[in-house]
Amino acid sequence: MQIACLDLEGVLVPEIWINVAERTGIKELRATTRDVPDYDALMRQRLRILDEHHLKLADIQAVIAGMGPLPGAHDFLNRLREKFQVIILSDTFYDFAAPLMKQLGHPTLLCHRLKIDAVGRVADYHLRMPDQKREAVKALHYLKFKVIAAGDSYNDTAMLAEADAGILFRPPQNVIEQFPQFPVTKTYDELYSMFVSAAAKM
Repeated sequence: MQIACLDLEGVLVPEIWINVAERTGIKELRATTRDVPDYDALMRQRLRILDEHHLKLADIQAVIAGMGPLPGAHDFLNRLREKFQVIILSDTFYDFAAPLMKQLGHPTLLCHRLKIDAVGRVADYHLRMPDQKREAVKALHYLKFKVIAAGDSYNDTAMLAEADAGILFRPPQNVIEQFPQFPVTKTYDELYSMFVSAAAKM
């Protein structure tokens, strides 16, 4: 049995922090795991910026409420679920993702949690576990599943390497250049075909 593991932001939905940056005008919040490989450094930077600009969880959730899946993502996900069990492995937070998961038909999502203080400030973040994307694939292997994984950023590459087949979807050029071992897809049709082709070889 094969399981498809997908990143969320950049693969199925737009980058949440980029949308927050555009809505608030705070350019520094545009940085994502496409730009900064060290996730802890990135999150510490984000928390500092939120404090400096007095932004709270409700402000971020207001931006997310106006977002939706990327064009074609919902149909792609439905097609994929006809052939594979699908798990979303993301470094986002349950506090952010719920409205987007509803629009995608509530696929299984494994991600992290935020610590919110009494006044709604994002005080800290809690990883579900370190390197959770790769560890999830390892656990699926332990359960005797074959895994095909797709992502777009630095923080996906450990997951792609651990999977039986790893695929990049619309990655930035810096990721393509640093990880030439992974095939690159640009459209959902290409991505779907790559999943089916990889499964046929297992």
